[in-house]
Amino acid sequence: MGKLQLFEIRLSESRVVYSPGEPLAGTVTVRLSGSLPYRGVLTAGEHTFPFQFLVPASAPTSFEGPFGKVVHQVKAVIDTPRFAKDHKCNKVFYILCPLNLNDIPDIEQPNTTSITKKFNYKLVKSGNIVLTAASDLKGYIAGQAIQLCTDIGNESGRDTGTVVASLLQKVAYKSKRWIYDLRTIAEVEGSGVKAWKHAEWKEQILVPALPQSMLQGCSLIHVDYYIQVSLKSPEVSVTLPIYIGNIAVNRVPLTPARSVQHIPSVVVPSAPPEEEEAASGYHPMDNVSIPTKSHSQLQRFSYAPGLSLQDVRLDSDQTASPNHPTLCLATGATVPYYAEGTVVPVPTASSLILPPEYSTWGYPNEAPPSYEQSCSSANSSLSNGN
Repeated sequence: MGKLQLFEIRLSESRVVYSPGEPLAGTVTVRLSGSLPYRGVLTAGEHTFPFQFLVPASAPTSFEGPFGKVVHQVKAVIDTPRFAKDHKCNKVFYILCPLNLNDIPDIEQPNTTSITKKFNYKLVKSGNIVLTAASDLKGYIAGQAIQLCTDIGNESGRDTGTVVASLLQKVAYKSKRWIYDLRTIAEVEGSGVKAWKHAEWKEQILVPALPQSMLQGCSLIHVDYYIQVSLKSPEVSVTLPIYIGNIAVNRVPLTPARSVQHIPSVVVPSAPPEEEEAASGYHPMDNVSIPTKSHSQLQRFSYAPGLSLQDVRLDSDQTASPNHPTLCLATGATVPYYAEGTVVPVPTASSLILPPEYSTWGYPNEAPPSYEQSCSSANSSLSNGN
């Protein structure tokens, strides 16, 4: 019986990323020190077997998460005689079905939502807080900056807590019940708003390399992204659903200054509420700007065992832009995250954005509200004056 010295699969092209409908070709190489029986006999020496497949047009994009994954691989088997051990080898490759953001209706329009909430302090109603947030677009690609404009009307005699804007990723897995994983991708924090102040906060969040929204070809795994803007005191937040794709919006996005024109103007009360503890009488609303306290890109991504990227944190005086090299992971394909043992980065010509490694996630969390729920609750609050 011959000894198997080499059994491997090699793809004919120097890449591991393919698109649905593309041909995938390569060779299976077998090297033996002696003859090996299978459904015939492999003689000693090296044997090469070419192969070629057509990647199905319906093949889903590659993905890996803690509760599900989409894996594509070429597998070769030497079918040995009965009671003998079969020999197997496989070669993982990746499929990317690019998401063209321009195919999504109204993707180039600003994203805006607002909510009004009573500001209670020690069981005493102090006034209203009007929180409005807007992004310049509804869809982005890796390396783009989300231009965010937040408008806060503090119609009370109390200072608010800090304001926080977060880029959230929600992955939903369908089994007997829906399981959700929710994580914060990036976060920026601004100062609070003083009493009787109308404040504006303009910031940006740079989009790192992430799996695309709407995992095409797979009905069991849903990937969604949200921008959440919230105040810590009083506890109030708004949610803006966004899309992460592979092909950018082909029009010039609106600037935050132009976007804010679509934000409903803050209603200035003619007098404070009756239960206001502060001095009675008219309180004019001064316009101020909110300074940023911290800006963090929480990039805990590992594309292969043993390969990890450290957190990247920005001071408030650093400029976050698409050209900032420390904020954005490579948008091209990097090391295969299914590989075992020592890995070496494999550059490719494709624009694949591989998903992060999810093994450090905690337990599943409930998903944030949908866009429709967010809008309906905001409209209801505005109409009821709550």
